Amino acid sequence: MLGVCFCLCFAQDAPKDPQAPDAQEVPKDAKPPAKTSYDDAPKAVSLETSETLFTVLSAINFCGYDAELSTSDPVRNAIRNEVSQAVQASADMVESGKVMCDYYTAHQQVDASRTLAQFISLALYLGPPPDLVPKVKDSELPPDASGITGFVPMVQNFYNKVGLHSIWLRHEKEYAGLTIGYHEPLSRMMFATEVYLKLPSAGYLGRGFTIYIDPLAAPSQVNARNYGADYYIVISTTPGSLLKMNELRHTYLHYLLDPLALKYPSELKRLTPITVAVKPSPLESSFKNDISLLVTECFIRAVEARTNGTKKTPETERQQAVQESVQQGYVLTSYFYTALTNFEKDPAGLRTVFGDWLEKIDVNAEVKRAGQVKFASQTDSDVLRLSRPVQSRLLTTAEQRLNAGDKDSAQKLAQQALDQKVEDQGRALFILAEVATMSSDMDGARNYFLKALSATQEPKVIAWSHIYLGRIFDLQDEREAAVDHYKAALTASTSLPDAKAAAEKGIQQAYEPPHRPQQN
Repeated sequence: MLGVCFCLCFAQDAPKDPQAPDAQEVPKDAKPPAKTSYDDAPKAVSLETSETLFTVLSAINFCGYDAELSTSDPVRNAIRNEVSQAVQASADMVESGKVMCDYYTAHQQVDASRTLAQFISLALYLGPPPDLVPKVKDSELPPDASGITGFVPMVQNFYNKVGLHSIWLRHEKEYAGLTIGYHEPLSRMMFATEVYLKLPSAGYLGRGFTIYIDPLAAPSQVNARNYGADYYIVISTTPGSLLKMNELRHTYLHYLLDPLALKYPSELKRLTPITVAVKPSPLESSFKNDISLLVTECFIRAVEARTNGTKKTPETERQQAVQESVQQGYVLTSYFYTALTNFEKDPAGLRTVFGDWLEKIDVNAEVKRAGQVKFASQTDSDVLRLSRPVQSRLLTTAEQRLNAGDKDSAQKLAQQALDQKVEDQGRALFILAEVATMSSDMDGARNYFLKALSATQEPKVIAWSHIYLGRIFDLQDEREAAVDHYKAALTASTSLPDAKAAAEKGIQQAYEPPHRPQQN
């Protein structure tokens, strides 16, 4: 994987992105938000290209995925031609390619965007080539990827016989070049979003936001995923195309805000009747069954209505956007929109006021208002797919609770998964180790991390368990043992840029806990 990772150091004099709305302009005297974290993990945001994505997308392109080919970057056609020539050079590969393509054809969807989506979901769960080993068990794959796991051994064979690695190396610099135009607009968007919300992003262990650029997909398509605490967005580019900053910002808002509502479980429970009121709407079932998802999406749409466009955008146009969201079933958008108009004049940050906002929602009034809405026949498709494994709800919820700072609930859910012997036992032990770390229980954390290592094959759990163990041994002045764990983490983190960076840092210098400001 070629990584173009950056710790977003927001320059105040960065040139303005011509596509960024004026409503998000950063004040000249604005300062970058302070980082807050319970450890010293860097803000886990990265801009990447991926040989794994390249491999899977090359395979489906060879098998007939032609969506928007005429408007794609020229490198897409160049790669397709090189792959086709390599296949034709081997009679054995022609036959193997036919078997792979028959499988692809059998799993095509009526909508080309859904065909692409399922193969991107699969690629995001695979390790680097040539092995392309799944990072999790088949039972933990998202629903759209779990139905095409038979494609993996075919792609492994395709990668080796065609010599895809050589083709990747020939175009690696072109791929890297596609990321250049995103650096400053992405940094500015993130800074402006955090300034508007008065919400510094928290860079804590286990959460990441990764943007992948790959020209082998339809240029109009944007695929975003939320797997537990990790957020991914895959974008295809073409010369002169828009940077899709609205889609990027929408996903980044989810990354920032998804844990926030979960900090208020009693208020969410109180708001549950609203999910019943939106049953007649065209919303996806996840929003009708999970009040936290509905609340967060309504709030994000309110933020977008307040900040999209320019300073000269008429209020009637913004209100129209709010009304359209409400008619689609996001019935709290109007409430949050009004709250934001006052918030913009208030020095308090979002974390300070959000709980009060939830508490002040008049449930009966909102239910009554929702009952009077004439819902639209369909809703806008959300760029972010909450593609969670069907049988992975306990630990997904545990991770969400941990990210929201509710370590007691996270501990109970992880222990429940262990006691019932469901889901990934190593992942459950890892969550218990994180809870022990947050509770300053060094011995308990060490024992749980060691148990997690022996109970899982998931690279992320393995890598971060070793990193945490390295830090524990550093704090105990056992530097040699610490370095051994950092090296083990480095081996396990080939597809995890944030873990790799943490492991390399640990090898270079002993871990020191971050300075914690005194509480007034």
